[in-house]
Amino acid sequence: MTRTVITTENAPALAAPLSQGIRKGPVLQVSGQLPLDPDTGEVVGTTVAEQTAQTLRNVNAVLKAAGAGLEDVIMLRVYLTDPAHLAEMNEAYAAAVGEPFPARTTVYMQLPPGLLVEVDALAVLDD
Repeated sequence: MTRTVITTENAPALAAPLSQGIRKGPVLQVSGQLPLDPDTGEVVGTTVAEQTAQTLRNVNAVLKAAGAGLEDVIMLRVYLTDPAHLAEMNEAYAAAVGEPFPARTTVYMQLPPGLLVEVDALAVLDD
């Protein structure tokens, strides 16, 4: 099976040694996306709801570049900086992702200043 790098200008390019996404066979892994504007690289929003919406737009952009969509996602991992943000993130997440929801794990961690959320995705595509 060939490993294919997924790249799009519709999601931010990060200054780190990673690919926006990798597909091997039917499996697509989208790297952790941040709430950055793809054109400017600037953080979008100051609330966890605003940042969650932008982060999921970036995840969707990488999925789309691979010929996939949220309907192909089986797992989303959400990284939050503060447990107090969970309810607000859940509301924005539910609006952006819609039912049926993929499986999900939420982890609390430290992100660079100004960043409140990061999301990565695992999708399985039909060949």
